[in-house]
Amino acid sequence: MTRSEWPALDWQQWRETAVHLQLMTQVVGKIRLALTPWLNHGWHVPLYVTPRGLGTSSIPSEAGAFEIELDLQAHVLRVTCAAGGARTRPLEAGTIAAFYGDLMAMLAALGIEVTIATLPNEMPDPVRFPEDHAERPYDGEAVTRFHQALLAVDRVFKHFRTAFLGKASPVHFFWGSFDLAVTRFSGRAAPPHPGGVPGLPDAVTREAYSHEVSSAGFWPGSDAWPRAAFYSYAYPAPEGFAAASIRPEAAYYTPELGEFVLDYEIVRAATDPEAILLDFLQSTYGAAATLGHWDRAALECGLGETRKPRKV
Repeated sequence: MTRSEWPALDWQQWRETAVHLQLMTQVVGKIRLALTPWLNHGWHVPLYVTPRGLGTSSIPSEAGAFEIELDLQAHVLRVTCAAGGARTRPLEAGTIAAFYGDLMAMLAALGIEVTIATLPNEMPDPVRFPEDHAERPYDGEAVTRFHQALLAVDRVFKHFRTAFLGKASPVHFFWGSFDLAVTRFSGRAAPPHPGGVPGLPDAVTREAYSHEVSSAGFWPGSDAWPRAAFYSYAYPAPEGFAAASIRPEAAYYTPELGEFVLDYEIVRAATDPEAILLDFLQSTYGAAATLGHWDRAALECGLGETRKPRKV
Protein backbone atom coordinates (compact mmCIF):
# COMPACT_ATOMS: atom_id res chain seq x y z
CA MET A 1 0.00 0.00 0.00
CA THR A 2 1.14 3.52 -0.71
CA ARG A 3 1.13 6.46 1.68
CA SER A 4 -1.80 7.96 -0.25
CA GLU A 5 -3.96 5.11 1.08
CA TRP A 6 -3.32 6.29 4.65
CA PRO A 7 -5.12 9.65 4.91
CA ALA A 8 -4.53 12.26 7.59
CA LEU A 9 -6.84 11.91 10.62
CA ASP A 10 -7.19 14.93 12.90
CA TRP A 11 -9.42 14.00 15.83
CA GLN A 12 -9.97 17.58 16.96
CA GLN A 13 -10.97 18.64 13.45
CA TRP A 14 -13.72 16.03 13.07
CA ARG A 15 -14.60 15.26 16.70
CA GLU A 16 -18.24 16.33 16.53
CA THR A 17 -18.81 14.38 13.33
CA ALA A 18 -17.03 11.35 14.84
CA VAL A 19 -19.35 11.37 17.87
CA HIS A 20 -22.34 11.67 15.53
CA LEU A 21 -21.07 8.74 13.44
CA GLN A 22 -20.37 6.63 16.52
CA LEU A 23 -23.93 7.10 17.74
CA MET A 24 -25.23 6.09 14.30
CA THR A 25 -23.14 2.91 14.40
CA GLN A 26 -24.53 2.16 17.85
CA VAL A 27 -28.11 2.31 16.60
CA VAL A 28 -27.22 0.00 13.69
CA GLY A 29 -25.13 -2.34 15.85
CA LYS A 30 -27.84 -2.68 18.49
CA ILE A 31 -30.24 -3.88 15.80
CA ARG A 32 -27.84 -6.68 14.91
CA LEU A 33 -27.34 -7.41 18.62
CA ALA A 34 -31.08 -7.63 19.30
CA LEU A 35 -31.79 -10.15 16.52
CA THR A 36 -28.67 -12.38 16.61
CA PRO A 37 -28.03 -15.27 19.04
CA TRP A 38 -25.13 -14.64 21.41
CA LEU A 39 -21.78 -15.71 19.98
CA ASN A 40 -18.71 -16.28 22.16
CA HIS A 41 -16.85 -13.13 23.16
CA GLY A 42 -19.61 -10.93 21.77
CA TRP A 43 -18.63 -11.63 18.16
CA HIS A 44 -22.24 -11.18 17.06
CA VAL A 45 -22.07 -7.52 18.12
CA PRO A 46 -19.58 -5.77 15.78
CA LEU A 47 -19.82 -4.28 12.31
CA TYR A 48 -17.44 -5.10 9.45
CA VAL A 49 -15.42 -2.89 7.12
CA THR A 50 -16.86 -3.04 3.59
CA PRO A 51 -15.59 -1.46 0.36
CA ARG A 52 -18.20 1.26 0.92
CA GLY A 53 -18.24 1.72 4.69
CA LEU A 54 -19.39 -0.34 7.67
CA GLY A 55 -21.95 -3.14 7.47
CA THR A 56 -23.71 -5.64 9.71
CA SER A 57 -23.48 -8.68 7.40
CA SER A 58 -26.68 -10.75 7.15
CA ILE A 59 -29.08 -10.39 10.12
CA PRO A 60 -31.85 -12.98 10.70
CA SER A 61 -35.44 -11.85 11.27
CA GLU A 62 -38.93 -13.30 11.01
CA ALA A 63 -39.33 -11.29 7.80
CA GLY A 64 -36.19 -12.86 6.34
CA ALA A 65 -32.52 -11.97 6.28
CA PHE A 66 -31.48 -8.36 5.84
CA GLU A 67 -28.37 -6.20 6.03
CA ILE A 68 -27.70 -2.62 7.11
CA GLU A 69 -24.77 -0.69 5.69
CA LEU A 70 -23.45 2.76 6.46
CA ASP A 71 -22.05 3.80 3.07
CA LEU A 72 -19.28 6.20 4.09
CA GLN A 73 -18.39 7.03 0.49
CA ALA A 74 -21.83 8.01 -0.83
CA HIS A 75 -22.97 8.96 2.71
CA VAL A 76 -26.12 6.87 2.66
CA LEU A 77 -27.68 4.45 5.14
CA ARG A 78 -28.91 1.39 3.25
CA VAL A 79 -31.16 -1.47 4.38
CA THR A 80 -31.31 -4.43 1.99
CA CYS A 81 -33.55 -7.48 2.38
CA ALA A 82 -33.13 -10.98 0.97
CA ALA A 83 -36.76 -10.81 -0.20
CA GLY A 84 -35.91 -7.87 -2.42
CA GLY A 85 -37.03 -4.84 -0.42
CA ALA A 86 -34.66 -1.95 0.27
CA ARG A 87 -34.68 1.50 1.87
CA THR A 88 -32.11 4.31 2.00
CA ARG A 89 -31.58 7.46 4.03
CA PRO A 90 -28.87 10.15 3.73
CA LEU A 91 -26.08 10.31 6.30
CA GLU A 92 -26.12 13.98 7.13
CA ALA A 93 -26.13 16.62 9.84
CA GLY A 94 -29.03 16.38 12.26
CA THR A 95 -30.09 14.61 15.44
CA ILE A 96 -29.72 11.03 16.60
CA ALA A 97 -33.42 11.06 17.52
CA ALA A 98 -34.26 11.65 13.86
CA PHE A 99 -31.77 9.02 12.66
CA TYR A 100 -33.11 6.45 15.11
CA GLY A 101 -36.74 7.21 14.22
CA ASP A 102 -36.08 7.06 10.48
CA LEU A 103 -34.21 3.76 10.67
CA MET A 104 -36.85 2.10 12.82
CA ALA A 105 -39.54 3.33 10.41
CA MET A 106 -37.54 1.93 7.46
CA LEU A 107 -37.36 -1.47 9.13
CA ALA A 108 -41.07 -1.43 9.97
CA ALA A 109 -41.91 -0.62 6.36
CA LEU A 110 -39.93 -3.71 5.33
CA GLY A 111 -41.82 -5.88 7.82
CA ILE A 112 -38.88 -6.17 10.24
CA GLU A 113 -39.87 -6.00 13.91
CA VAL A 114 -37.13 -5.21 16.42
CA THR A 115 -36.81 -3.50 19.79
CA ILE A 116 -33.40 -2.31 20.90
CA ALA A 117 -31.83 -0.95 24.07
CA THR A 118 -31.75 2.76 23.31
CA LEU A 119 -29.08 3.91 25.79
CA PRO A 120 -25.64 4.32 24.12
CA ASN A 121 -22.82 2.16 25.48
CA GLU A 122 -19.30 3.18 26.53
CA MET A 123 -19.97 6.89 25.95
CA PRO A 124 -19.90 9.70 28.53
CA ASP A 125 -23.22 11.24 29.60
CA PRO A 126 -25.34 8.97 27.37
CA VAL A 127 -28.78 10.10 26.20
CA ARG A 128 -31.32 7.61 24.88
CA PHE A 129 -31.54 7.70 21.10
CA PRO A 130 -35.19 8.85 20.81
CA GLU A 131 -34.49 11.64 23.32
CA ASP A 132 -31.23 12.89 21.79
CA HIS A 133 -32.26 16.06 19.94
CA ALA A 134 -28.82 17.67 19.90
CA GLU A 135 -27.96 18.98 16.43
CA ARG A 136 -24.70 17.44 15.23
CA PRO A 137 -22.63 18.11 12.09
CA TYR A 138 -21.64 15.64 9.41
CA ASP A 139 -18.34 16.32 7.66
CA GLY A 140 -18.49 13.98 4.68
CA GLU A 141 -14.85 14.47 3.69
CA ALA A 142 -13.66 13.57 7.20
CA VAL A 143 -15.91 10.50 7.24
CA THR A 144 -14.53 9.35 3.89
CA ARG A 145 -10.96 9.77 5.14
CA PHE A 146 -11.85 7.67 8.18
CA HIS A 147 -13.22 4.96 5.92
CA GLN A 148 -10.07 5.03 3.77
CA ALA A 149 -8.01 4.53 6.92
CA LEU A 150 -10.26 1.64 7.99
CA LEU A 151 -9.75 -0.05 4.62
CA ALA A 152 -5.97 0.21 4.95
CA VAL A 153 -5.93 -1.03 8.54
CA ASP A 154 -8.43 -3.82 7.82
CA ARG A 155 -6.14 -5.18 5.11
CA VAL A 156 -3.08 -5.27 7.39
CA PHE A 157 -5.01 -6.77 10.32
CA LYS A 158 -6.34 -9.53 8.06
CA HIS A 159 -2.84 -10.27 6.80
CA PHE A 160 -1.58 -10.43 10.39
CA ARG A 161 -4.40 -12.83 11.27
CA THR A 162 -3.19 -15.36 8.65
CA ALA A 163 -0.09 -16.20 10.72
CA PHE A 164 -2.05 -17.86 13.52
CA LEU A 165 -3.39 -21.42 13.64
CA GLY A 166 -5.19 -21.09 16.97
CA LYS A 167 -8.51 -19.47 17.72
CA ALA A 168 -8.64 -15.90 16.40
CA SER A 169 -11.43 -13.39 16.04
CA PRO A 170 -12.54 -11.89 12.77
CA VAL A 171 -11.29 -8.36 12.10
CA HIS A 172 -14.32 -6.43 13.30
CA PHE A 173 -15.47 -2.96 14.32
CA PHE A 174 -16.87 -2.50 17.81
CA TRP A 175 -19.35 0.36 17.91
CA GLY A 176 -19.19 0.72 21.69
CA SER A 177 -15.48 1.55 21.83
CA PHE A 178 -15.48 2.74 18.18
CA ASP A 179 -12.44 0.71 17.18
CA LEU A 180 -11.33 -1.96 14.72
CA ALA A 181 -9.86 -4.99 16.47
CA VAL A 182 -8.41 -8.48 16.00
CA THR A 183 -7.76 -10.93 18.85
CA ARG A 184 -5.70 -14.11 19.26
CA PHE A 185 -6.36 -16.71 21.97
CA SER A 186 -3.89 -18.98 23.78
CA GLY A 187 -6.55 -21.66 24.24
CA ARG A 188 -6.49 -21.40 28.05
CA ALA A 189 -9.15 -20.01 30.35
CA ALA A 190 -8.43 -16.64 31.98
CA PRO A 191 -9.15 -15.48 35.53
CA PRO A 192 -12.54 -13.74 35.83
CA HIS A 193 -12.37 -10.17 34.59
CA PRO A 194 -13.04 -7.62 37.38
CA GLY A 195 -15.47 -5.69 35.18
CA GLY A 196 -16.02 -2.03 35.81
CA VAL A 197 -15.82 -0.89 32.18
CA PRO A 198 -17.96 2.28 32.00
CA GLY A 199 -21.15 1.77 30.01
CA LEU A 200 -20.64 -1.99 29.63
CA PRO A 201 -22.36 -4.64 31.79
CA ASP A 202 -19.89 -6.70 33.82
CA ALA A 203 -21.43 -9.93 32.52
CA VAL A 204 -20.57 -8.88 28.96
CA THR A 205 -17.00 -7.95 29.88
CA ARG A 206 -16.42 -11.21 31.75
CA GLU A 207 -17.77 -13.28 28.85
CA ALA A 208 -15.57 -11.37 26.40
CA TYR A 209 -12.44 -12.04 28.48
CA SER A 210 -13.20 -15.58 29.58
CA HIS A 211 -9.99 -16.82 27.90
CA GLU A 212 -6.43 -15.54 27.59
CA VAL A 213 -5.97 -13.08 24.73
CA SER A 214 -3.55 -10.91 22.88
CA SER A 215 -5.60 -8.21 21.21
CA ALA A 216 -4.70 -5.38 18.86
CA GLY A 217 -6.75 -2.61 17.36
CA PHE A 218 -7.09 0.85 15.89
CA TRP A 219 -9.15 3.77 17.09
CA PRO A 220 -9.53 7.20 15.46
CA GLY A 221 -9.23 9.10 18.74
CA SER A 222 -11.35 10.16 21.69
CA ASP A 223 -11.52 12.96 24.23
CA ALA A 224 -9.40 10.81 26.56
CA TRP A 225 -6.87 10.03 23.79
CA PRO A 226 -7.28 12.78 21.17
CA ARG A 227 -5.33 11.27 18.29
CA ALA A 228 -5.62 8.24 16.05
CA ALA A 229 -3.54 5.30 17.26
CA PHE A 230 -2.96 1.57 17.19
CA TYR A 231 -2.95 -0.41 20.43
CA SER A 232 -2.05 -3.87 21.69
CA TYR A 233 -2.70 -5.49 25.07
CA ALA A 234 -2.86 -8.86 26.77
CA TYR A 235 -5.42 -10.23 29.21
CA PRO A 236 -4.28 -11.22 31.68
CA ALA A 237 -1.12 -9.19 31.19
CA PRO A 238 1.83 -11.52 31.97
CA GLU A 239 4.58 -10.43 34.34
CA GLY A 240 7.05 -8.16 32.57
CA PHE A 241 4.71 -7.29 29.70
CA ALA A 242 4.82 -3.53 30.28
CA ALA A 243 8.62 -3.54 30.12
CA ALA A 244 8.88 -5.78 27.05
CA SER A 245 11.00 -4.68 24.11
CA ILE A 246 8.76 -4.12 21.10
CA ARG A 247 9.00 -2.60 17.63
CA PRO A 248 9.11 -0.01 16.17
CA GLU A 249 11.03 2.27 18.52
CA ALA A 250 8.25 4.86 18.26
CA ALA A 251 5.80 2.52 20.02
CA TYR A 252 5.43 2.83 23.77
CA TYR A 253 3.58 1.41 26.77
CA THR A 254 1.03 3.64 28.50
CA PRO A 255 0.17 2.68 32.10
CA GLU A 256 -3.12 4.62 32.07
CA LEU A 257 -4.40 2.37 29.28
CA GLY A 258 -2.42 -0.74 30.19
CA GLU A 259 -1.53 -1.09 26.50
CA PHE A 260 1.22 -0.58 23.98
CA VAL A 261 0.42 2.30 21.62
CA LEU A 262 1.70 3.33 18.20
CA ASP A 263 0.47 6.66 16.85
CA TYR A 264 -1.33 6.41 13.51
CA GLU A 265 0.68 9.34 12.17
CA ILE A 266 3.93 7.37 12.64
CA VAL A 267 2.55 4.59 10.46
CA ARG A 268 1.11 7.00 7.92
CA ALA A 269 4.42 8.85 7.54
CA ALA A 270 6.48 5.68 7.14
CA THR A 271 7.99 4.69 3.80
CA ASP A 272 6.25 1.30 4.17
CA PRO A 273 3.19 1.74 6.44
CA GLU A 274 2.14 -1.90 6.16
CA ALA A 275 5.54 -3.19 7.25
CA ILE A 276 5.81 -0.91 10.29
CA LEU A 277 2.28 -1.78 11.42
CA LEU A 278 2.88 -5.53 10.98
CA ASP A 279 6.07 -5.16 13.01
CA PHE A 280 4.09 -3.56 15.84
CA LEU A 281 1.40 -6.24 15.72
CA GLN A 282 3.86 -9.14 15.62
CA SER A 283 6.25 -7.84 18.27
CA THR A 284 3.53 -6.97 20.80
CA TYR A 285 1.84 -10.32 20.25
CA GLY A 286 5.24 -11.99 20.58
CA ALA A 287 5.81 -10.31 23.93
CA ALA A 288 2.40 -11.41 25.22
CA ALA A 289 2.77 -14.98 23.95
CA THR A 290 6.35 -15.50 25.13
CA LEU A 291 5.89 -13.97 28.58
CA GLY A 292 2.52 -15.71 28.93
CA HIS A 293 4.02 -19.10 28.00
CA TRP A 294 1.71 -19.74 25.06
CA ASP A 295 2.41 -22.85 22.97
CA ARG A 296 3.76 -20.74 20.12
CA ALA A 297 5.05 -23.68 18.07
CA ALA A 298 1.54 -25.16 17.91
CA LEU A 299 -0.31 -21.85 17.44
CA GLU A 300 1.71 -20.01 14.79
CA CYS A 301 2.51 -20.30 11.10
CA GLY A 302 3.93 -18.08 8.38
CA LEU A 303 2.03 -15.10 6.97
CA GLY A 304 -0.40 -16.17 4.29
CA GLU A 305 0.39 -15.61 0.63
CA THR A 306 -2.07 -15.41 -2.23
CA ARG A 307 -2.75 -18.72 -4.02
CA LYS A 308 -0.22 -20.60 -1.87
CA PRO A 309 -1.65 -23.23 0.52
CA ARG A 310 -0.03 -23.28 3.94
CA LYS A 311 2.71 -25.92 4.09
CA VAL A 312 1.97 -28.74 6.55
